Amino acid sequence: MKIERLYAITVYLLNHGRTSAAKLARHFEVSLRTVQRDMDSLCQAGIPIIAIGGAAGGYEISDRFVMDRGFATTDDYSYIQTALRGLVSATEDQKAKNVLEKFSHASDSGENGMILDFSALQEIDRELLRTLQTAALEKRTVEFTYTNNNLETRTHTVEPVAVIYRWYAWYLLAYSRYKQDYRTYKLVRMSDLKVTDQPFEREHKSAADILRETEGSDSRRYTEITVKCKAAAKARVKEYLKGCVTREFPDGSALMKATVVENEQFWLGTLLSLGDGVEVIAPEEIRVRLLESAEKIVSLYGKV
Repeated sequence: MKIERLYAITVYLLNHGRTSAAKLARHFEVSLRTVQRDMDSLCQAGIPIIAIGGAAGGYEISDRFVMDRGFATTDDYSYIQTALRGLVSATEDQKAKNVLEKFSHASDSGENGMILDFSALQEIDRELLRTLQTAALEKRTVEFTYTNNNLETRTHTVEPVAVIYRWYAWYLLAYSRYKQDYRTYKLVRMSDLKVTDQPFEREHKSAADILRETEGSDSRRYTEITVKCKAAAKARVKEYLKGCVTREFPDGSALMKATVVENEQFWLGTLLSLGDGVEVIAPEEIRVRLLESAEKIVSLYGKV
């Protein structure tokens, strides 16, 4: 609906500042002409839209404008509460609980048909999570021992920016003084964490901005594998390896492709757990890794 889009455009401009008409058109999936009409509608509604020409131009809202709380609808509050409940289920963070209580008391929002239950994520050391979060907020350097994917262990000194959950695990996003760049560190691989008295040596952008800027700098090595799956194994390859079917056979079996991280172990264990339900067709080096792992297992249990 147009009213909802106008509201969304207002919020977008408040959050992102000057934005070109072309970018707004792409983001909201409308034409340039529609963007222009929407800007006229916002001006007529009293929103102080400023249009700036030139290569660096675009639309922005006057910095004197403050959005009234009434802009938030009952549905908006229900989604905020859903997100907060998800955060609480994952971390049991007391501050998040307090904020959720405030929203629950202050708004009359109902159900929105969605529940985010991240309670399985509580397996992480919550004290470690809080310590890193506090260090990031207080802008204090941390030191810890870390073992990477190649089983190399050394001590790191970093400036923590935020703890994040991605790729099915908790990570620390931090600035490495040694590498002079931003890195992510898997929390489960950390030990001997110590918060130092050393302040940050530099100012950092928001965690969201850093992640956007470093999205293309993933240093992990990926390999595409081709597997032949029996009918009963296809669902598990889809679920655990994000595999996609490339060819179906009359007996229900299929050829599937999946992309895996070379020096991680989860996908290898998944393939082994599927037994004779899956055969790796390519690449050859993955077939060799599986065979070597299987021979070690047979050798171990063959001693009994």
